[in-house]
Order: sequence, then C-alpha cells, then structure tokens
Amino acid sequence: MRSMPAVLVVEDEPAIAELVAVNLRHNGFRTTWAMDSASAQREIDAGVPDLILLDWMLPGDSGMVLAKRWRAHPRTKDVPIIMLTARGDESDRVAGLDAGADDYIAKPFSTKELLARVRAVLRRKAPEPVGESVTVGQLTLDPATHRVSFANQPLKLGPTEFKLLHFMMNSAERVHSRAQLLDKVWGDHVYIEERTVDVHVKRLREAMLQAGCMVETVRGAGYRLTSKPENGIPAAEKAGA
Repeated sequence: MRSMPAVLVVEDEPAIAELVAVNLRHNGFRTTWAMDSASAQREIDAGVPDLILLDWMLPGDSGMVLAKRWRAHPRTKDVPIIMLTARGDESDRVAGLDAGADDYIAKPFSTKELLARVRAVLRRKAPEPVGESVTVGQLTLDPATHRVSFANQPLKLGPTEFKLLHFMMNSAERVHSRAQLLDKVWGDHVYIEERTVDVHVKRLREAMLQAGCMVETVRGAGYRLTSKPENGIPAAEKAGA
C-alpha cells in the first residue's frame, strides 16, 4: 500500500496552519506543524518530509534562512519547498526562488490552488520513465543513473535543473520560450510564473560550471542549448540578462 506523502507546515499563525493542515489531511497527506524556525529544524532532524510548506516571516530564523540552510544540507537538498508569504512583490518572489524554493504562493491563497501546487511539485519530484543517454558536444546526460558529465567530469544538478537540461539536450539548437519550457518541464497544469524559468536556468548554468555557456539566452525569444557557444561566452552575459 502506498504511504501518504508527509508535509511539514512551517507557519507561525495557528489559524492558517490549521486550515492548511486540515485540507492536506482531507486530501491524503500526513501533516506536521512547526510554528517557528527552531521547532521546524527539530522536525527536520527527526525525519525528512516529502515536502515543506514554509512561511517567510517566522520567529527566530526567517523562512529564507531556513530554505538556504536546507538546500545546502545533504539530507534536505532535494526536498521540495513551497514558500508561503504575504510578501507578493516580484522581487520577493524572485528572492524566495533564489533561496531555493521550488514554488511561491502569496497570501491570501485558495486551498484549491495550494493543493494543486503541492501535487504539481510532488509530481516533478517523482521518478519518470527512463530514457536513453543523450550527448551534445562534450555534455552527456544519463537518465538511468541520473548523472551528467562534461568532458568526462561529473556535474551535480538539482532535480528540476536535471529535467530542464534533459529536455533541452533532447531538442538541442532549438529555441524554447519560457512558456514552452514551463509546459514541457513543469507541465501545463502547474501554476508557476515564467520568471521561475529564469531562476532555474541561472541555477543550471551555475551547476554546469564551464559548460554553462552552452545554455544561451536568445533575446526576446527564450533559451536554447547549443554545442557551439559563441566564443565560449554565455549569451546571457552578452545580452546583459
């Protein structure tokens, strides 16, 4: 029998935490509540959940600090994080994504939207059918072993960056808009803004090290993966992206 996914709700407002927890439980999730950064860390130490719903403003360390800490730790680096916060400006959303959140929901939010996003993030984490190894230039990706290498040197990518690179390598030299990447990599059922793609492309380039220049920005169009980047300089730098 398949176990219910475990969700850690990190929220200092009891009314919101209870509303979220009740709706999650009624839809097949196990929930644990932590009201501050210290209790959240204790819950993480006791057992790693399948997903974390993380409030930005908390007593003690903020949600931003926690997200960065958990992303940097081997036990929690791959746990999906959805940030919940009343700070809905674009700069705040980008900061949350840069801190390591997989998604961002501004308060007030509907429980239907929250559940849809939770399911979507968990689907992205779930294993997909294994395909064949693909190579572009000196870059090789093997979905069976979930390994990526450049010039025979291993690269470490997060799960979303791996899926993004896999898709782009399977359609090398083609330009994809942000909307197309959202549909193909995240799924057209996911409520995510196009700016999210830019954040993950940035993470992908950083993780690819010297191979990062293979992911080019095409001004006004989107992104493409090429085996022959111009002068080895990422197009994003030339375009000022």
